[in-house]
Amino acid sequence: MNEDLHNEVEAINSIYGEGSLTATEEDGIFILRLPQHDSSLRLRFPEDYPSAPPAILGTQSSGEHTRKGEAAHVVNAFRSVLGRLFQPGEVCLFDVIEEVNNGIPDEDPSPLEDDEHDHHSVKYAINDSALANALPDVGQPPWTISDVVIELKSVFVARSAPVSSPDQAKQYLQHLLDSDKKVRSATHNITAWRIQGENGVTFQDCDDDGETAAGGRVLHLMQLMDLWNVMVVVTRWYGGHQLGPKRFSIINTVARDAFVKAGMVKEDSSTRKKGKR
Repeated sequence: MNEDLHNEVEAINSIYGEGSLTATEEDGIFILRLPQHDSSLRLRFPEDYPSAPPAILGTQSSGEHTRKGEAAHVVNAFRSVLGRLFQPGEVCLFDVIEEVNNGIPDEDPSPLEDDEHDHHSVKYAINDSALANALPDVGQPPWTISDVVIELKSVFVARSAPVSSPDQAKQYLQHLLDSDKKVRSATHNITAWRIQGENGVTFQDCDDDGETAAGGRVLHLMQLMDLWNVMVVVTRWYGGHQLGPKRFSIINTVARDAFVKAGMVKEDSSTRKKGKR
């Protein structure tokens, strides 16, 4: 297993739970247990991955609660998304999983039924319950997702989306927390947004979510980049080792990567950093 594949396996298992992506006794063959679904897939990674894409061999298990034909639909959806997102030299499994999850209905109709330590869902459900009830359901927010960065087993990833009002930004955040159990149970979900309203009125806000001063630093990054009408959510799963000030650099790195991938800023190729560490 090469270093890129090793890092991706570690990232997938850190984000979606241990055993989400596991090697088999067959060389290069892995089992991917899709989060939010009973189905699991057999993948073959070539020796030169990510220079060449993985192959979807088929379904490993369809799960006892899977409806007839759904496993084949998942395989086809995964192949389609992989074919569209794969770029030679860049790992892509996290992005593919996220898009497949967002495009296929969750088999669990009650996403808030999580473990008793799910403090994020409780906090945001209380703070924004009136907002969630008052605003219409706008569907899946148009998130653009950064590369995943791993540092001493802490996992970082950012999502950016265009927004036109503070209420919309709050609703997008609520939707993310309600619909994604892994994000909801992360150690921190750091948010920031900058919005230009009518008559020259501007809105800027941020939330550290327990990562002291992180939200303000992300907001400052957005100010330096002169970004408007956009929000970002930086998610961190703590890996058991303190990173010190380095964590702020990583948080800003994934936030910037999400902005670049969304086409909100021109990327300087001379300073581009690799997504996995």
